[in-house]
Amino acid sequence: MVLKLHGFTLSTCTRRVAMVLKEKNVPYELVPVDLSKGEHKAAAYTAVQPFGQVPYIVEDDGFTLYESRAIARYVAVKYAAQGEKVLPPLTDVHAFAKFEQAASIELTNFDPFASGIAAERVFKPRRGGVTDEKLVAGYVASLKLKLDAYDVILSKSKYLAGDELTLADLFHIPYGATLKLAGVDVLEDPSRPNVVRWWKEISSRPSWLAVKDGA
Repeated sequence: MVLKLHGFTLSTCTRRVAMVLKEKNVPYELVPVDLSKGEHKAAAYTAVQPFGQVPYIVEDDGFTLYESRAIARYVAVKYAAQGEKVLPPLTDVHAFAKFEQAASIELTNFDPFASGIAAERVFKPRRGGVTDEKLVAGYVASLKLKLDAYDVILSKSKYLAGDELTLADLFHIPYGATLKLAGVDVLEDPSRPNVVRWWKEISSRPSWLAVKDGA
């Protein structure tokens, strides 16, 4: 048996988990959840994931976990001895603190704006809705200011937590890739050369290329 990933193949968060599983060489089986049919809101699903969101995982021993970043951390720790190194050692307190700092940067200074843009420009039209361009403009303006700070950080280190890749960098990729679909190329703006260099490298990783079109 292998780890089961319950999710929608094209969802950003499902692909975030799938990417980390690829990084760590952890075999998995995707258990498709059809969002269009509301399967994520069914009683059997919310019994495991009470918020009715994708994804969640089930291990062979019955252990379940939801929230994509929590799953990624769990996978990185449990399978630390295999695949790519994506977390500093738990015993290196300073390095781990820098990782948590970088992870917080993604969660508070990138995701709210990138996911907001994706929701308005990509997901809402797919559901027949109309994009609120005023809202998008606000998200874009805020994200540009945040990325100015990113460029400063990345002028001093190769990655957000230092000179070693961590989950904090990888966490950006699914919504970062969706920005381009939304027509917002802020991650490729030459006025932020360090962001461009960083984004080009992380978004070219084999783990992402393997799942970018579906987990």
